[in-house]
Amino acid sequence: MARPKKTDAPDLAERINLTAGAIERLACPDGKQQAFMRDSEAPGLRVRVTAAGAKSFVYEAKLNRQTIRRTIGDVKLWSIEQARTEARRLAVVLDNGQDPREIERQKQAEKAAEKAAAAAKAVTVGEVWAVYLEARQPRWGERHYKEHLLLVKPGGVASNRAAGGVTAPGILHPLMAMPLRHLKAPVIEAWAEREAQTRPAAARLAWRCLKAFLRWCAEQPVYATVLSSANPAKTNKARESLGKAGVKQDALLKEQLPTWFAAVRQQQNPVIAAYLQTLLLTGARAGEVLGLRWDDINTKWRGLTIRDKVEGTRVIPLTPYVWSLLAALPRRNGFVFSSTTAAGGCIVIPRNPHHDACAVAGIDDLTIHGLRRSFKSLTEWLEIPAGVVAQIMGHKPSATAEKHYTVRPLDLLRMHHERIEAWILEQAGVTFDSASEPSKLRAVL
Repeated sequence: MARPKKTDAPDLAERINLTAGAIERLACPDGKQQAFMRDSEAPGLRVRVTAAGAKSFVYEAKLNRQTIRRTIGDVKLWSIEQARTEARRLAVVLDNGQDPREIERQKQAEKAAEKAAAAAKAVTVGEVWAVYLEARQPRWGERHYKEHLLLVKPGGVASNRAAGGVTAPGILHPLMAMPLRHLKAPVIEAWAEREAQTRPAAARLAWRCLKAFLRWCAEQPVYATVLSSANPAKTNKARESLGKAGVKQDALLKEQLPTWFAAVRQQQNPVIAAYLQTLLLTGARAGEVLGLRWDDINTKWRGLTIRDKVEGTRVIPLTPYVWSLLAALPRRNGFVFSSTTAAGGCIVIPRNPHHDACAVAGIDDLTIHGLRRSFKSLTEWLEIPAGVVAQIMGHKPSATAEKHYTVRPLDLLRMHHERIEAWILEQAGVTFDSASEPSKLRAVL
C-alpha cells in the first residue's frame, strides 16, 4: 500500500502520530460541522476542526457508558506535548471514576463562592441598606419607605428651614460608609450613646430600624457570613443608652378649645387653618390627613377615605363642619391641602404655625400628634363606645368581639362622629349651621 503524501489531508479514520504538519493539513469534510483527528500516542487526545476552520485539542473517553468530551485548548496556544500531558492527566481522573467536567464545575463554584465572600466582606452598610430597601419596598407603605431613606440621607443641602442653612445628615448616615463586617456591637453602642445625647426619640426609632435591617441581613446567605451570630444591634448597653420613651400626655383640655380654635382660625394661610382643625375633628394621623386627595371625598355618601398606615385604607364619616372647611379650600391640584410652593404639591406638616397658634392661645407643649390624642380624650366626655372611636381613628381592635363580630357601617359611625364634632364646636364657641350646604369647590389656576 502506497504511503500517503505529506501534502494529502490526514485520514480521519485512522489514529496518527500528531504533528504540526498534520494539524495544519487537517480540514473539515464538506457537509459536516466538525471532524476529529485521533492521536496514536496519547489515547483520547483529538484535534477538532470545525467547518469554519477553527482547530483545538480535545480529550474524549467513556465514563459509565457515556462519552466524555473536554476541550483542552486552541492548537495555536497549546503544543502537541502539552496537549498529550493534559490528556494523560484527564485519563487518570477518569480511571479513578471521576468526571473531569464535574471537578471543573466544583472548582468554578468554589471560586464563585470565594469571590462572593470577598465581595461580601468589602460591601458597605450603605450598599446593603439600598438592597434591603429595594427588597422590602413592595411590603412597605410609601411613608415607611421614605422614612428609611431619610435615616441615611447625606445632608448638606441648602435649606432656609434647616439650622445653619443646610440640612443635617440622617441619624444612621455615619454608619453607612463602613464595611458591613465592621458593624459590630461596640460600634452600634457608641453610636447609640452619642445620638442619645441630642435626639433620643429619633435614635430609638433608628435603632429599631437598624435591628430589623440586621435581622434581614442574617437571613441572606451572602451577608450572613460576615455578621456575628447574634444581632449586633440587640444589646443591653445600646438599649440602656437610648432609654425608654416617655408617655406623652399633651392634649387639649375642654377649657382650652375656645382659645385654640380662635388662634388657629386666625392663621393667615387658610389651608393650614383647615388642616389643623381637620386633624382635631377626625383624630387621624398627621400624614394621613396631609395625603388627602379630592378623589378621597365622597359627597354622595358623605365619606372620607383615609390612607391608613395599618390597614391600607379606612373610610370615616365626612362630618358637616369638616366638609365646610374642605369645600372652601382652593382646588389647585389633586391634593386637598395643596401648596403652590412645596415640591410635593401639598403643604408640609405645619409644626411651626401650630406652635405659634398655641403660643397665642397660651397653650404649652401641644404637638401636632397631640391633636389626635385630644380627639380620643375629648370623646370621653360623651361616653362614645371605645370601638367606635378606635375605628374612626384607625386603631386596631383590641378585643375578639371587636375584631371578629362587630361591623359598624358608615351611617352608624356618622351618628357618633357628628355628635363628637358638634360637642367640640359647642365647647369651642364656634357657631356653625350643620344644615347649611358647603360652598362649591372652586378651581384656582
